[in-house]
Amino acid sequence: MRLRVSRAPLAAATALVLAAGLAACSGDDGGDSGQPGADADATATALASWLSGGEIGDLAFDGSTVKEVESDHADLVEAMGDVTPTVTAGDVSEDGDSATATLSWSWPVTGEDDWAYDSSVDLSRVDGEWTVDWGHQVVEPSLNANSTLELTSVPAERAEILGAGGTPIVTERPVFRVGIDRSQVPAAKAAKSAKSLAALVDIDAAPYVKQVEAAGDKAFVQAIVYRQDELPGAVKNGVDAIPGARLIGDEVPLAPTREFAAEILGTVGPVTAEMVKEQPDLYQPGDEAGLSGLQARYDEQLRGTGGVVVNSVGSDGVARELFTTGASQGTDLTLTLAPRLQEAAEAALRNATGENGPASALVAIRPSDGAILAAANGPGNGGQNLATYGQYAPGSTFKSVSSLALLRRGVKPDTSVPCTATVTVDGRAFENYDDYPSSALGNIPFRTALANSCNTAFIAERDRLEDGDLPDAAASLGMGIDHDLGFPAYFGQVPAPETETGAAADMIGQGTVLASPMVMATVIASIQSGTLVVPRLIDGLQVSPPDGVSPVSGKEAAQLRDLLRGVVTSGSGRFLQDVPGEDIIAKTGTAEFEDGGKLKTHAWMIAAQGDLAVAVFVDEGSSGSGTAGPILEEFLRAAQ
Repeated sequence: MRLRVSRAPLAAATALVLAAGLAACSGDDGGDSGQPGADADATATALASWLSGGEIGDLAFDGSTVKEVESDHADLVEAMGDVTPTVTAGDVSEDGDSATATLSWSWPVTGEDDWAYDSSVDLSRVDGEWTVDWGHQVVEPSLNANSTLELTSVPAERAEILGAGGTPIVTERPVFRVGIDRSQVPAAKAAKSAKSLAALVDIDAAPYVKQVEAAGDKAFVQAIVYRQDELPGAVKNGVDAIPGARLIGDEVPLAPTREFAAEILGTVGPVTAEMVKEQPDLYQPGDEAGLSGLQARYDEQLRGTGGVVVNSVGSDGVARELFTTGASQGTDLTLTLAPRLQEAAEAALRNATGENGPASALVAIRPSDGAILAAANGPGNGGQNLATYGQYAPGSTFKSVSSLALLRRGVKPDTSVPCTATVTVDGRAFENYDDYPSSALGNIPFRTALANSCNTAFIAERDRLEDGDLPDAAASLGMGIDHDLGFPAYFGQVPAPETETGAAADMIGQGTVLASPMVMATVIASIQSGTLVVPRLIDGLQVSPPDGVSPVSGKEAAQLRDLLRGVVTSGSGRFLQDVPGEDIIAKTGTAEFEDGGKLKTHAWMIAAQGDLAVAVFVDEGSSGSGTAGPILEEFLRAAQ
C-alpha cells in the first residue's frame, strides 16, 4: 500500500486557515488581536496551523515548555509516517479565563480516503495570555497520555484464479518464507549470514548479500519461498545454525502444484525496477504484482486495492483500531481449465518424456463450446508455453485440413488415388514414412490413403486445388487466422506456396505450414462438432469466429469424421480401438526438421472422443503413433 501526499495542497490549506483565523480575530479590542496569545481565536488558529505541519511560532503551553510539547507531539505521530494532517480551528467558546476550541482533522491516509474527525482543546488565560492545555487528546479525543498513533498498510488481497465449476486453482496455500531477520543479527555479521543462507537454499549469493546489507535494521529479507510440503529437510535443519536466519509461516496464492499450468498461469512476485519506472503511479518498490502469464495480463483485475488502518497503541503495545479504509479484494478470474484433466495431461507428458526429455505439450478442448479443459506443457519445455503458443510444422495431422480442401474439389472417400512409393516434384523426391504398409500402395481409395497417411497420394492430388483452397479449408477448421482470445494463442499459418515443391510439402503439413497444439486440437474439435470451434480459456470473455471465414459444414464434417474414424479402425491409430467409451476419430503425424545437421522428426497426434478433442505434440520422437500416441491414449483413459 502506498501513501501519496501532495505537499502543495496542505500548504495552501494552511495558508487559508491562517488567513481566515487572522481575519476573524481582527478589530476585537484594539490591542494585539490576531496574534497567538492575544485572544483565544488566534491561539486556536495558530495551534491548528502548527498541527498541520507549520511552525510552532509564538504558541505557549500551560505547564509545559515548547520544546517538551514539540518532542511529545513528534513521538505521538511518528508512526503515522509522512502523512501530514490538515487541521482547521472551528468555534471557540470563552468563559472568563477559560476557553474551548474545536479542531477539525483530516488525514490523507490514502489517495482517495481521508481520516476525518473533530477534537477539542482547552485554552487558559494566564497573565493576560492565552495558553494551550496540551495533551494527546488534542490530536485524537480517545487518546490518553501514554497512547500514540500508528498507521499500518493493509495489503491488497489478491483474488483467486478459478477453474471449471469454480474450483480454486490459484488460492491461498501454506508456505515457508526463508530469509534473514536483520533485527536478530548484528550489522557487521549480516553479510556472512546472508552468504551462508544463500548457499543453504541454493540461490545466487552476491545479489542477496547486497540486498541484506542495504536493508533496515528491522527488515526481514526474504531469500526464497517453499511450499510447506516441499521444504527440504536440510533447509529446515540448517536455518537454526545461521545467525539471523528464520523460517516464517505464511499463505500465498499458489496453484495446486508447482507445475500446474505454470507457463500459462504465470507468477506473482515483487515488482521489478522496470515496472516501477514505467508505471510509477501504479507500482512502488515492495509491491507485488503479476509478473508473467495470466497473472500479469489480468493483474489489474486480480490484485485488488490496498488500504490502511490507524491504531491507538498503548504503552503495553496493545493496539486499538481507530480507522480503516481502502482494502478490497480483487475480482476472481475464472478459467475453463478442468483441474482433474489438467493434472492428467501433465502426468501423461511427464510419464512419457521424463524430467529431462524433449519438449512436449497436450491441449484438450470441449468441442461443444470450445472450452480449453487442459493446456499442459511438458517438463522439458524450459518454461515455454508451447501448448497454446508453440509454432511447429504439424506434419500429417494437417491432412485433416488437406482432406477438407480435396473434398470441396470433388474428391470422395472412395475416390481412387495413386499411392506410390515416391513422387517427384520439380526434382525433389517425396516418399512415405519408413514402415508404410506395402499393402496400401497402388491405386487405393482416398479413405485408405488417409487412414494409412500416404504422403504421395496427397501430393499427387494437389493439382485439384486452386489458389486459396488450402488456407480456406484451414480457416474453416479454426486454423491460420489470428484473433484475440485473452491469452497467448497461436493459430498457425497456411501461407500461399511460392514453389511447386512448397505446395507439395504444404499438403502433408510441412513446407511453410505451422501450427500450435492448441490449434490442432481446434481443428479436430471443429470436425467433431460439425462447425467451426473457437477455443476459449477465459470464462465470461466473449469470443467469436474471425471475420470472413466460412465454417466447415455439417456434411463436410460428417465426411471427415468417417475418414478419420478409419485411422482408428484400419490405420495408424489402431491402438486406440480398445479405449473405453464412444468411437474415436484420430490422425497421427510426423514432421521432419534439421537440428545440428541431423534430420529429426516432431511427433503429433490428434483425436476426438465424445465431447473431448485432444492434440499431443512431442518435439522429437520416432513417429506420431509411437511417440505421441501413448501419451494421447493415457490421457483419454484418464479422462473417462
